[in-house]
Amino acid sequence: MTASAHGERGGGDDAVEAQIDAWRGYVLRRRPISGADVDELEDHLRAQIDDLGRGGLDGEEAFLVAIRRIGALDSLSREYAREHSDRLWKQLVLTSASQGAPGAPAWREPLVAIALGAGAGLAVKLALTLFGMTWDAPASEPGAFLRNATLFVVPFLIAYFGWKRRLGIVPLGILLTCFVVLAVALNAYPFETFGDTEVIAALHAPVVLWSLVGVAYTGGRWRSDARRMDFVRFTGEFAIYYVLIALGGATLLALTSGVFALVGVFAVQAMAEWVLPICVPGAVLVAAWLVEAKQDVIENIAPVLTRIFTPVTLAMLVALLAVLATAGSLVHVDRELLILMDAILVLVLCLTLYAISARDGTDRAGLFDALQLAMLVAAIAVNAIMLAAMLARTAEWGFSANKTAALGLNLLLLVHLAWQAWLTLGFLRGRRPFDALARWQTRYLPVYVVWAAAVIVAFPPLFGFA
Repeated sequence: MTASAHGERGGGDDAVEAQIDAWRGYVLRRRPISGADVDELEDHLRAQIDDLGRGGLDGEEAFLVAIRRIGALDSLSREYAREHSDRLWKQLVLTSASQGAPGAPAWREPLVAIALGAGAGLAVKLALTLFGMTWDAPASEPGAFLRNATLFVVPFLIAYFGWKRRLGIVPLGILLTCFVVLAVALNAYPFETFGDTEVIAALHAPVVLWSLVGVAYTGGRWRSDARRMDFVRFTGEFAIYYVLIALGGATLLALTSGVFALVGVFAVQAMAEWVLPICVPGAVLVAAWLVEAKQDVIENIAPVLTRIFTPVTLAMLVALLAVLATAGSLVHVDRELLILMDAILVLVLCLTLYAISARDGTDRAGLFDALQLAMLVAAIAVNAIMLAAMLARTAEWGFSANKTAALGLNLLLLVHLAWQAWLTLGFLRGRRPFDALARWQTRYLPVYVVWAAAVIVAFPPLFGFA
């Protein structure tokens, strides 16, 4: 039985889902096997629970028996039972191990990813042609392409995870419906070219689309906290791989064009018209496949990166506080400065999310967690000053689409960061478990998706499409 089939049934009994999430989270943190193998082990576990449930056992009883059987396939289940002696099923999994079932041919997945990446690249190239964006001609509808750019790439990424997770008809239908609704909203409104509402709609569309990718990534089990945290981890690792691919690709293109120029062939136009439009979106699929294929390698990098960038980001936030303190009247704070600080706060949030996803929840609180708390406090202070500046500007010049969207985002960030800081403080003092901190992140993330969807759908008519 596949992950998609379970996702279509809505996840089953909550108590059993919580126990499966605990087992899955433990296995993923240990990382002796790949995420795909964990998915297959979980499918075996769920299949056993289903079979036992049809035989008359309730959810808890079926889990107890099924975990014994899956424990025979996975030595980590036995280790998990030893370390969690309070678990009722501890004694059931202390048995001998055997090898798991072999997976699909190794060549199949990269071939699928490359084919879908080529499809995404050709779709973007076709869109550029349709919207008249060529090397030697001005774009006929640049705003339309800006709104639709991600719509041409995300379906291929959803298709990749739908294929990999064997996503069922029902979740695929829901994803398709949401995609169509978003596409209609982005193209049916009479936007003013490069008006505020068109720009903010284009900026918020990737947030909604990435949430659809998350549903496909989790195999339809989006309500699972563990699955959502898996997707947070994937997002951070994906960003790392994509940047590395982009840097390598840029270097290769620069060297190639330099060599061609030395022999009198100028390939810049050909690269701009064909290589970049196809390779930039194609690299999205390649990066996604690399994360899935190399999870064990990147997992060793993730904690190092978070420990490097957390103190650096803390220093940057302290410097920002000093700049804001000397900026003068909040009404006259530069608009571009406020936008940049918004981007920095989002970066801080992404960094803390990635740090939590890469952390072993069984470890005790330490110096790094104290640094995280200091960074959160500094971010909250910056956010509070920004909110004051935005409210002052709004009182002086009134509401606009940009100011309202920025105010909403900053309020969401303030709530998120403030409660995260409170939970981190409780964890440092030994009064709250790490799981409470992780659950807060995964359960708050849909709020951003709802806000982004509201900005896309409601703001254009509310502000006259200007």
